[in-house]
Amino acid sequence: MGNCGSCCSGNNREGQYAPVLADDEREAVALLLRYLENRSEVDFFTDGPLRALSTLVYSDNIDLQRSAALAFAEITEKDIRPVTRETLEPILILLKSPDPEIQRAASAALGNLAVNNENKVLIVDMGGFEPLIRQMMSPNVEVQCNAVGCITNLATHEANKSKIARSGALLPLTKLAKSKDMRVQRNATGALLNMTHSDDNRQELVNAGAIPVLVSLLSSTDPDVQYYCTTALSNIAVDEANRKKLSQTEPRLVNYLIHLMDSASARVQCQAALALRNLASDASYQLEIVRAGGLPHLYNLLHSQHPPLVLAAVACIRNISIHPLNEAPIIDNGFLRPLVDLLDKNDSEEIQCHTISTLRNLAASSERNKREIVEAGTVEKCKDLVLNAPLSVQSEMTACLAVLALGDELKSTLLSLGIAEVLIPLTKSSNIEVQGNSAAALGNLSSKVGNYDPFVKSWSEPEGGIQGFLVRFLTSNDPTFEHIAVWTVLQLLESEDKRLKKLLKECKEIQSTIDELSNRDAAMLEGPNGINGEEIDEVRDSRIEVLSLARKVAPILNE
Repeated sequence: MGNCGSCCSGNNREGQYAPVLADDEREAVALLLRYLENRSEVDFFTDGPLRALSTLVYSDNIDLQRSAALAFAEITEKDIRPVTRETLEPILILLKSPDPEIQRAASAALGNLAVNNENKVLIVDMGGFEPLIRQMMSPNVEVQCNAVGCITNLATHEANKSKIARSGALLPLTKLAKSKDMRVQRNATGALLNMTHSDDNRQELVNAGAIPVLVSLLSSTDPDVQYYCTTALSNIAVDEANRKKLSQTEPRLVNYLIHLMDSASARVQCQAALALRNLASDASYQLEIVRAGGLPHLYNLLHSQHPPLVLAAVACIRNISIHPLNEAPIIDNGFLRPLVDLLDKNDSEEIQCHTISTLRNLAASSERNKREIVEAGTVEKCKDLVLNAPLSVQSEMTACLAVLALGDELKSTLLSLGIAEVLIPLTKSSNIEVQGNSAAALGNLSSKVGNYDPFVKSWSEPEGGIQGFLVRFLTSNDPTFEHIAVWTVLQLLESEDKRLKKLLKECKEIQSTIDELSNRDAAMLEGPNGINGEEIDEVRDSRIEVLSLARKVAPILNE
């Protein structure tokens, strides 16, 4: 950056100016020297010092202009705070100079001030973009570096991002991201990253040809460049259209990102996993990540001591596990035990949610998977945690239990583990998803379970027991809840367990409500007013199913 004092001080220097300086310029130089000697006590953004600096800026003497630019650069490096138009105006004048040394120092000063949020907006409002864009195209690497660094800072303010995207800055930024100078490359990729936080700006970046540049720089040896490019691509991959473009044009992307999960930089590892997570929103990428050998790398990250890394890895695994063809590979690569262990992460609701959601996905397609998930201790862990877990975790855990309860071989095991004891209270949850999932799990367990002792034992306890759950759902006037309850009653009746049949018949509320449901007329089957046709059809279909089930159950209860 250079030392401002050495550019403005010393007898030789002043003597050199003597023949050509006007009186006001000579006075400004003397004042500035005095201010710099006492800089710890001087506010350079107030009248006297700012006037002295401005006098040098507006001089026709190139050396004085250089001295002013260097002074601004040095002062702003140590004193960053909101400034006025009066402070920015001389810096912006210097920015338009054709002299590379002045350009370099002025853009450095502007970049320093652009660390402050208020200054970011004011710089843009005062027209700072245009000279910065010109300087990005300078043949001088130092000028390029400072100009791009300033734009990087300006681009961190939300109000500036769309203005930068429309200013013509993206093409030179994309070009400079390939610079041979590592500082320029870092600043340019950092600026591109800052532009990826909104839909419109991401599209502008894609149109400017940034994607192939960002992908090629994933192989950079610089961890900062790797981080900026990986994070930018992760943000770009949020959009479905961009994922399609990436899959068509960047065949090396997944392999690059898998490799970066082994980076020495934790933040690069984290962003690589998050980028893969976003890509894995699409089925084709879900398969590609597994086929490209991504699972062992994600497995290693699950064992990290760095919580953000664990979160990124489990979020990625969750998306990958959505594809049925990936269920067996994930289980065969030993993920079940670490996933079950992660359920204990009470300090991270997100990790717990992604983990149990992954286990539910893995349980979806086969009895073998369900069995291995149960054998890994998932049910015991859920039973221990679910009643005191956050609602989001409760919702995912009960959804997982509902899927596991579909396994005919596992129903007795789940009931013997006492799972009904936690599901019954959760049917009274304040959260409709937790209620529905818990009831669905109980309903699934009630079908062809063999030994119905747990249902008899839990008839009235805890929290009103099976009986209380059935009454609440039958009288809910919610077609989905009514369906779950009537279907569960039918399973209990078809069990041919005399104790349950007796208990059901003795409960007048169950009997009268099912009679009422079975006697609904056609007009009752229409959905409520004010909802769209598709929803009306869905409600009507649900109510027809409830009516059909209730008409099947009512005669058995009334025998």
